[in-house]
Amino acid sequence: MKRDEQDPPAGGRGIFASLKSAVGGGQHDYTQGSLRRAVWLLAVPMVLELAMESVFAVCDIFFVSKIGDDAVAAVGVTEAMLTIVYALAIGLAMSATALVARRIGEKNVDGAVRAATAAIAVGIAGGLLLGVPGYLYAEELLALMDAPESVVAIGAGYARLILGLNVVVLLIHLLNGILRGAGDASLAMRSLWIANAINLVLDPCLIFGLGPFPELGMTGAAVATCIGRGTGVLFQFGVLRAGWGRLRLVGPAVKLRLHLVKEILSLSMGTIGQLLIATSSWVVLMRIVAPFGDTALAGYTIAIRIVMFVFLPAWGLANAAATLVGQNLGAGRPERAEQAVWTTGRYNMAFLGSVSVLFWVLAPALIGIFTEDAATRETGVAALRTFSVGYVFFAWGMVIVQAFNGAGDTMTPTKINFLCYWLIQIPLAWLMARPLGLGPPGLFWAVCIAQSILAAVAVLWFRRGKWKEVRLSTDA
Repeated sequence: MKRDEQDPPAGGRGIFASLKSAVGGGQHDYTQGSLRRAVWLLAVPMVLELAMESVFAVCDIFFVSKIGDDAVAAVGVTEAMLTIVYALAIGLAMSATALVARRIGEKNVDGAVRAATAAIAVGIAGGLLLGVPGYLYAEELLALMDAPESVVAIGAGYARLILGLNVVVLLIHLLNGILRGAGDASLAMRSLWIANAINLVLDPCLIFGLGPFPELGMTGAAVATCIGRGTGVLFQFGVLRAGWGRLRLVGPAVKLRLHLVKEILSLSMGTIGQLLIATSSWVVLMRIVAPFGDTALAGYTIAIRIVMFVFLPAWGLANAAATLVGQNLGAGRPERAEQAVWTTGRYNMAFLGSVSVLFWVLAPALIGIFTEDAATRETGVAALRTFSVGYVFFAWGMVIVQAFNGAGDTMTPTKINFLCYWLIQIPLAWLMARPLGLGPPGLFWAVCIAQSILAAVAVLWFRRGKWKEVRLSTDA
C-alpha cells in the first residue's frame, strides 16, 4: 500500500479540517487517496449517527425506569421481539449498501438509484407485513415471551405501538444504508440526530404528562419513539428526492424493476438470515433469563441497553469498512479494500478495548443510574463486567462481518453466525445458567465466550480472500 493511502491527516489543523469535512458532508472519492482519511471521513459521521441511536435506546430506558422494574422488563421483552424487525431492517440495509456502494465505485449513479428504489419497495412491504400482526397480537406476543402478568399488563400498549409501527424502524435503517453506500454518511447521521432530538424532548413529556401533554405512561414512550423515527424517515426521503448527496430519486431510474426486487431479495437472504440467527438467539437468551425473576430480567435489560450505547458507535466503524470494501471492489481495487478492513479493525479494537476497562471500573455507577434495587443492580453489574472481557474480540468480529457484507458475500457471515450463536452460544448459555446452576452470570460468560470464538473464526475465514471474487449483477 502506498504511503499516501495510509497517512492520517497531519497535525491538529489537518485533523480538525477532516473532522469538519466528515461532519459537514461533501463529495469524496473513497477509492483514491489516503485510506486512513477515507476511514476517518466515513467513520466519524457513522459513529456519531449510531451514537445517537444508542442515545435513543438509553433515553427510553432511563425515563421508563422511573415507572418501575415491570416497565423496564416490558421494554426489554418488546425489544427482544423487535430484534426480528431489526434483522430485516439491517439485512436489507446491508444489501442496499453493498449494491449502491458497488455501483458508486463503478461510477454508475443511475444503477445505484435503481438499486435503492428496489430496496425501499421491499422495505415498505416487509414493514407492513410484520406490523399488522404485531399491532393486533401485542399482548399475546408478550405472554409468549414468558413475561410475568404484571409486565404484560403494563407493557401491552407500548408493545402494540412499537411492533405495529415497525415500518419506521425498518425504513430509518434501510434509507441510512442507502446513504452510507453512496458515501453520504453525514446525511445519514443528520437523520438520526433529528429523530433522537425529537424523542428526547417528547419522551418525558408524554410519559409523565409535562406541560400541555397528556400523561400516557409507557405508551407515551412508544408514541415519542414513533414520532421521532417517523420524522427522521421523512427527512431521509426529502434528502434523497432533493439530491443533497450523490443520489437523487427522481426520473426514469426510480421506476420499480421487478428483476431488481428479486436481486435485492436474493442478496438480502444472507444478510437477513445471519441477523435472524443472531437476534433470535438473543430472544432465546431473554427466555433463559426470564424464569430467574423480574429483577434478573430488569438487570439484564439495563446492561444490554448500556452495551448497545457502546456497540452502536463501534458498528459505525464497522459500517465504514463495508462502504470502503464495496466501493473499492467496484473500482477494481481489492487490495485497498482489504487494507481498509485491517485499518478499521485496529481502530475498533483500540476503542472497545478502552471501553472494556471503563466498564469494569464504572459498572456499579452506570447500572445505578437506572435502578436503586440492589438485586437488579447486582445482575446488571455482573452482566456489564462479564461482557466487557471480550470487547477486543467483539471489535474484530463486527468489522470482519461487515466487510463480508460490503463485498456482497452475505452467506459466509450466515454460516459463522449459525455456528457461533446456535451451536455454541445458546447451548452453552442454557448449560451454564440451568444445569450447572450458575444462573444469569453463567449466561453472561457464555455470551462472552461465543462472541470471542465468532471473532476468531471470522478473521480466519476473511484471510482466505474468497470475498474478493464475489460478483454482483451489473444489470442495475
